[in-house]
Amino acid sequence: MTDMGLAVRSLEKSFGGVIAVNNLNFDLPVGQLLALIGPNGAGKSTSFNILNGQLKPTSGTVKFKGVELVGLSPKEIWRHGVGRTFQITATYASMTVCENVQMALLSYHRRLYSLLPIAARLYREEALALLEHVGMVDQENRPCSVLAYGDLKRVELAVALANNPTLLLMDEPTAGMAPKERIELMALTNKIVNERGISVLFTEHDMDVVFTHADRIIVLDRGTLVAEGTPEEVRNDEHVRRIYLGSHHA
Repeated sequence: MTDMGLAVRSLEKSFGGVIAVNNLNFDLPVGQLLALIGPNGAGKSTSFNILNGQLKPTSGTVKFKGVELVGLSPKEIWRHGVGRTFQITATYASMTVCENVQMALLSYHRRLYSLLPIAARLYREEALALLEHVGMVDQENRPCSVLAYGDLKRVELAVALANNPTLLLMDEPTAGMAPKERIELMALTNKIVNERGISVLFTEHDMDVVFTHADRIIVLDRGTLVAEGTPEEVRNDEHVRRIYLGSHHA
């Protein structure tokens, strides 16, 4: 693993007598898209929430750029350069597209509460630059409540980039999107990875998205890592085919 990457070692999480994550180990180097897949109940969401600081593991370590993330709050992890998007979009419906990104920038620069009367003027150019990056600058003044779902996902991506992350966690990024929107969002994500040199870990149920866009794939089953490798290696893994993919991906 490089100094700038993510290293997960011996990660475990139990809920009572139920082991949700069992001795998980993986690396995510800089500039790579890594997909985390598995059937329902495999431990994907639990693993994701541990990485983001929403859950504390029973044991194990999560190091990013040499910093131990276990024990840090989600905000502290965010300040270490870890962005996140959610399966259900988390934008402020009553605010404009630009204001949503400005709010994230105000938080990142620790000015969220001190200058509320002039907040609308702060970091506007920086917000517009991020919206340009995700193809939403032409809708800067529209309230998020009127946006199409695919456009909301783009706004959320701009918000996730407000802390200039070097690691982006994307939870079901294409959930609820039409096929054309899925293609466009993942193509945009690939572009951002290449231009900014960041790493992306994403969970996804759409196997076409996974095999088209992931550089590497890790597969969980009942909390245990059962396969990892390139899309082609994972596609041809008998264990994966049996538990998850089905014959139509043979």
